[in-house]
Amino acid sequence: MANAHKHKLRGVRGVDDDLWNDLDAAARAAGSDRSAITRALWEWYVGRPGAQLPPRPPESEG
Repeated sequence: MANAHKHKLRGVRGVDDDLWNDLDAAARAAGSDRSAITRALWEWYVGRPGAQLPPRPPESEG
């Protein structure tokens, strides 16, 4: 199937639009995406071996 995804689609509740958009911008600034950042945070939080916090984007001036 052309539209088959490797992973199940999972919803996340309780995230307002501003936070969603800020995460998207920060992830892009760090050379990543929301899914990769979220997955890394979850792996770190549950203590998976070798898991590390994802790098944060560079501080913006202003």
